[in-house]
Amino acid sequence: MAQEWQVEGKNFLITGGASGLGAAYVEAFLKLGAENVAILDINEKRGKEFAAKLSETYESKAIFIKCDVSNEEEIKNSFEQVLTAFKRIDVIINNAGVMDDSIDVWRLSCDINWQGLVSFTRKGIEHMRKDKDGSGGTIINISSTAALTRVDILPTYCGSKAAVLHFSRSLSSQEFYDNTGVRILTLCLGPTATPLLDNIEPKTIDQKFSKSFLAYTTAYPYSNQSIESAVTAFVKMFREGNPGSVWLAARDRTGQDITSVLDEAENVVKNIVFPSDVPAYAK
Repeated sequence: MAQEWQVEGKNFLITGGASGLGAAYVEAFLKLGAENVAILDINEKRGKEFAAKLSETYESKAIFIKCDVSNEEEIKNSFEQVLTAFKRIDVIINNAGVMDDSIDVWRLSCDINWQGLVSFTRKGIEHMRKDKDGSGGTIINISSTAALTRVDILPTYCGSKAAVLHFSRSLSSQEFYDNTGVRILTLCLGPTATPLLDNIEPKTIDQKFSKSFLAYTTAYPYSNQSIESAVTAFVKMFREGNPGSVWLAARDRTGQDITSVLDEAENVVKNIVFPSDVPAYAK
């Protein structure tokens, strides 16, 4: 599908938008001509300060709304607040995430990484879908290379990001897009130089086995890409990504559409699970 998707004139909702990559996405899309951006984050002080600073440059185009994406009531309320302010939401970026497999946080991290993302996605679809008088739109779900390859010290994080990837791919069939006009994109981010990676050892499932991982990241620091590189890949995906596509942004390389690679791998598994020579499974 040869189409370049436009940023100009679009209203954005970005979760986890007050710091890190979320804040970088906010600034990037404002620079590219977004009409309005709603910054959703649990950190109220930082979010208000960030929105106020942005409004000095971008003529009050940025607003902040406090939202804990692990809390369904706050998700519902914040979504309605954005609609009240903007009247229409064109793009949702489900960016909020936690990487913490520790005994006291793992369940909360699942709620943030997975359930909150599903809730915003479903609300976005109902608002955007053209078959119910919406205007169409784009929903971008942030997954991770941890969904593609195992990280043995962070299995809960890997599982939540794999859920994001599979949910997004399962949802975004061509028929779904044709009927709704809602484009689902998934970005698998490699390790990126953000606070998410700070003080990682106590966040692992078992600190006894975290030493090798920490030694690896120390020995190969180039594995952590810059925020600028990740944002460049993100914007490329937004502009060029076909509905249902999955993109990779890692090691400061150009953003890459890896949908065909995942489709090929899935077909191999399908042929094992649903062998064509068995009558019950024959196509």
